[in-house]
Amino acid sequence: MIPFNKVHTTGKEIHYISEAIANGKLSGNGPFTLLCQNFFEKKYGILKALLTSSATDALEMCAILANIQNSDEVILPSYTFVSTALPFLRQGAKLVFADSYPDNPNIDVTAIESLITTKTKAIVVVHYAGISCDMDAIVDLATRYNLIVIEDAAQAIDGYYTNKNGIKKALGTIGHLAAFSFHETKNIIAGEGGLIAINDEKFIKRSEIIWQKGTNRAEFFRGETNKYGWVDIGSSFLPSELIASFLWAQLECLDSIQEKRKLIWNTYNSLFIEKKIKDLQLPNVPGFASHNAHTFFIVTRDIEHRNRLIGQLKDAGYSAVFHYLSLHASDYFREKHDGRNLPNSDKFTNCLLRLPLFYDLDIQHISKIVAHCIILNSNK
Repeated sequence: MIPFNKVHTTGKEIHYISEAIANGKLSGNGPFTLLCQNFFEKKYGILKALLTSSATDALEMCAILANIQNSDEVILPSYTFVSTALPFLRQGAKLVFADSYPDNPNIDVTAIESLITTKTKAIVVVHYAGISCDMDAIVDLATRYNLIVIEDAAQAIDGYYTNKNGIKKALGTIGHLAAFSFHETKNIIAGEGGLIAINDEKFIKRSEIIWQKGTNRAEFFRGETNKYGWVDIGSSFLPSELIASFLWAQLECLDSIQEKRKLIWNTYNSLFIEKKIKDLQLPNVPGFASHNAHTFFIVTRDIEHRNRLIGQLKDAGYSAVFHYLSLHASDYFREKHDGRNLPNSDKFTNCLLRLPLFYDLDIQHISKIVAHCIILNSNK
């Protein structure tokens, strides 16, 4: 069976883990942590980058930094993973779910303004499959209504957005705050792991305090104070040096990893376009966006079509999987939702199918996967 995802290692992970052990510094915020954080700051222009144990942790920090409270409302897409919503719900916010575009799983910007009230505190966007949301429009709304923009860039490392002035910006650097993931299903991995990007100066000092269990320990270790203590809320968000050392081996090879993944993504896309399969919708990459080859997905005409395709690919030895279930219709939130229909989110819940995409996937398998999609379509 060709899996949907397969972990890729560069060959240096064990070496750097051994080096971390030899350094005698295994807890967080050691040499490898600093290497990884500096990489993100220098390569992508992030003001302050802090490694976390997961993207969920990074979003927890975003919710605390945004000072989300019981009376606040947060607008976010329904078609996303629960980790996008949980941090804000746990801070006491009312979640206001927005629909996706008809041809794009990202949040429909045209639907946001009608959802804004005097209680709205933040807009959380998800760059699905590493393809950018319409950030000019989102930032414009946030500026007009004095809202905080948080980018869930869990899937979006090395993805870019070109703004209305023709300036290309890395995803995760446009909103006030952002979160990345290094889960084993992502382009760059550490098993588990994440990173918070702070892009607004006013959040930097407090971010280090929250990151270090509510203490000013980071200032102490830089020699900026002669003692440290409890000064704010926080938690133990930083990962160990073992995770950071594994991640560093991946980041060193980011360009070559991305080159191979983009070759696979582009091969899928070219073959599907060439075959002109009538009942399958391909990823829509708007002119302002790039793709980072996080995942290649197709959208079938209905759930029965998708399920038959999953079964046929499985019989042929290929694992293809669906993705998110609309959060507004989940068992947990259904009774809390305001009752609005979000048909596009539900469509992607029922019809989106992700195809195998990982570094070691042989290109010849892509032709076979596309061929099976054609066979099913012709036998409908």
